[in-house]
Amino acid sequence: MNNKVIIIGAGPAGLSFARSLSSLDIEITVLEQQTLKQISEPQWDGREIALTHLSVQLMKDNGSWNRLPEDGISMIKQAKVLDGDSPYTLFFDHHEANTETLGYLVPNHLIRKSIYEEVITHDKINIVCGVSVVSLSTNDKGGTVTLSNGDELSADLIVSADSRFSNTRRMMGIPAKHKDFGRTVIVSKAKHEISNDQTAFECFQYGRTMAILPLSQNESSIVITIESSKASAILAMDDDEFNLDCAKHLNNRFGKMEVITKRIAYPLVGVHADRFYANRFAIIGDAAVGMHPVTAHGFNLGLRGQNYLFEEIKQAMEKNQDIASQKVLRNYNKRHQVFTRPLYYGTNGLVQVFTNETVPGKFVRKALLRLGSNFLPLKRKIMDQLTEAS
Repeated sequence: MNNKVIIIGAGPAGLSFARSLSSLDIEITVLEQQTLKQISEPQWDGREIALTHLSVQLMKDNGSWNRLPEDGISMIKQAKVLDGDSPYTLFFDHHEANTETLGYLVPNHLIRKSIYEEVITHDKINIVCGVSVVSLSTNDKGGTVTLSNGDELSADLIVSADSRFSNTRRMMGIPAKHKDFGRTVIVSKAKHEISNDQTAFECFQYGRTMAILPLSQNESSIVITIESSKASAILAMDDDEFNLDCAKHLNNRFGKMEVITKRIAYPLVGVHADRFYANRFAIIGDAAVGMHPVTAHGFNLGLRGQNYLFEEIKQAMEKNQDIASQKVLRNYNKRHQVFTRPLYYGTNGLVQVFTNETVPGKFVRKALLRLGSNFLPLKRKIMDQLTEAS
């Protein structure tokens, strides 16, 4: 076995890429700062991941989907987008998409656990935990990383999946555009009296955005996006106050609500790297693109990107070519940039419009919602983008 790849980061994108590569004649080493216990037994972190049909297929292909517990998978049959106090709704239904469901919801910690449990069944993959990368360099023949424990490892290709604040991306001189939205996402789970009918709601209110993601008929994930200066007040509420606050902002749509988990806050920062490669080095996952959650494309892009890179490497090996050549990495970069760049900047623009609370801004919000609903080609394009069913 001559080809070697080092993957930095044992998150879902990094481990999915390792699993993809394991079908090839490649020796794979995954480096991770966290302990083995942390990645093998990930804890609930409040995040429910919306998966498209393409992502589900990729997870089936790599063996991780079948390792998910059945009761950890929820279906989104419908989706509704609401604006402020307007009674008008942009509505999507799975029948319009000719699919059983628009998409799937799976807790982040279960995705992490399932892909880890799949990866450890493959002998070609070696996971090294409790280490960080101190330095990284590449030349014409390969790359070398120096670890915090003093070890040095070399490979033909180094791939980084170490978060949207990637240190290794910076080490390799890859610029990235960061977007600090000045907002905080607060996540929790709640029970409610009135069924959600397997419907996801995106409520663009004045002062906050609320997403309601259906887990079971009477249980949902509550996602509040609010100015960071106001987040502490929501986190400081006792459960009764929080229940009443949620019900009020949802116009009692779900009746009495009862929060059943702690609330967890995440700062909202987006990132898009100017390019996804350097000499014998590539970035995937959030190190390449970190999205605003409003369109729910985060991990979906991570899965898509690692699959693009895997396909380019596989093709090179079939032709007996260098797996880390400029051609391979440029092809990967082009494919993923073409898909992610318009989606990233389009999403940021959408967020800017739907959080604009000036009088003209509110008018534009309502006009766009009506356009999206009544202009069927646009609605179909939005639905195709959300489901990735074709």
